[in-house]
Amino acid sequence: MFRWREYEAKGVAVCFSAPYIQYMTDSYFFSRTDLDQSRAQGVLDDALNGADDGELYLEYAQSEAFVFDDNRLKTASFNVDQGFGLRSVCGESTGYAHSSELSEEALKRAGNAVQAVKIGKGGAIADGPARTNTKLYSDENPLGDMAFEEKTKLLEDINNYARSKDARVRQVSASLSGEWSAVEILRPGGEIIRDFRPLVRLNVSVTAGDGDRQESGSYGAGGRHTYAQYVSPDAWQAQVDEALRQALINLEAEPAPAGEMEVVLGPGWTGVLLHEAVGHGLEGDFNRKSESAFAGRIGERVAAPGVTVVDDGTLEGRRGSLSVDDEGTPTSRTVLIEDGILKGYLQDRLNARLMGMAATGNGRRESFAHQPMPRMTNTFMLAGDRHPEEILKSVKDGIYAVNFSGGQVDITSGKFVFNCTEAYRVKNGKVGAPLKNVALIGDGPSVMTKVSMIGNDFSLDPGIGVCGKAGQGVPVGVGQPTIKIDRLTVGGAAA
Repeated sequence: MFRWREYEAKGVAVCFSAPYIQYMTDSYFFSRTDLDQSRAQGVLDDALNGADDGELYLEYAQSEAFVFDDNRLKTASFNVDQGFGLRSVCGESTGYAHSSELSEEALKRAGNAVQAVKIGKGGAIADGPARTNTKLYSDENPLGDMAFEEKTKLLEDINNYARSKDARVRQVSASLSGEWSAVEILRPGGEIIRDFRPLVRLNVSVTAGDGDRQESGSYGAGGRHTYAQYVSPDAWQAQVDEALRQALINLEAEPAPAGEMEVVLGPGWTGVLLHEAVGHGLEGDFNRKSESAFAGRIGERVAAPGVTVVDDGTLEGRRGSLSVDDEGTPTSRTVLIEDGILKGYLQDRLNARLMGMAATGNGRRESFAHQPMPRMTNTFMLAGDRHPEEILKSVKDGIYAVNFSGGQVDITSGKFVFNCTEAYRVKNGKVGAPLKNVALIGDGPSVMTKVSMIGNDFSLDPGIGVCGKAGQGVPVGVGQPTIKIDRLTVGGAAA
């Protein structure tokens, strides 16, 4: 029986050839369970006989989380999850069964269940995904990267450093989390696709106070790496400094104005507005069902000239990246909007087939217990040619939004509400006082047509995004340069 930690303890480098990767996944799903690979393949082939598409998705996942809060370690958890999801697709209908029991009997029960969606005799199973040798991250398990004592000491050091920086610091919360999953996707006919997925994140939140007033700031970073690049003093001290800077700025913040005005969005994490207001509306399922404001509009102008929006799951080590999606399709760089013209949608296999389009590698699921659906990976707007200072100087009366806490969107209309955690008043081209309680209100399709200036300072977020859809959460990335939106509704105090 293979045990990752035992192997790792031998000091052997974890960069493996294809045969050894097969041995690793077999050790998780077959050699240590009541599940034989050849018989599992037989059950799969029988269950999908006459179906249009489908797969057996096997997953073994380890995760841990540490939270240091109120000067002490409050949480230290470790979890192991494993199981399978069996899917049969016939036309628009999907049969899905899953179990945390890796056994032949459980698989047979699932096979019987998913056959209920078959319509008549069905047709030939769809061709499998294209093959790829691309690997966007290491196979290495980050959970064994540091000892338990090192992880807890790191969080304690963050706490002590933050409190020593400024007498106004009243509370510090630091968290460290890591995941590692082994995935094996079996398709009818014996095709097998394998992937190993690391994911880590370090987050710091600081609350500062002055008299009766308290304000907070936070900063996080992560990606598909080991912990190493986030736990050096230079790295985590920079995160603390940024969280503290935000908290102290918010202590000086004034009530926000209300009404329609010019809005400048800073680079990086503010791309979450693009993700919510536009990205979801470009997912294939919403467009196939004509539930999106972008449905049926390929080839039409949907944004201002110069606006190019891309979803790219192939960026090495990024939080939203995947070597293959959860159907086994290699991820890709998909141009959604080019120079303001709608070019395409994000597709999983089911919606791509029904719409007569190609799958883009965006079939994603939270775990083996969930069906795949079209989801974003790393979604961003490309840079323009304007200097950020030039953009700010063009604002006569408006808002400069630098950071968001999140927001909500209605897919059908594209209407959204976003809350800013760091924003400033801008008058006659000068950035003024920080503002509190700033909300940005609008709809994605309209906002994209009002983008008048696009900066040359493109950046991606630091690796903290989580996207929710239909009850499933998956890691994602966002990004954009500084942009100016000519008119957008700002919610705040009365003007």
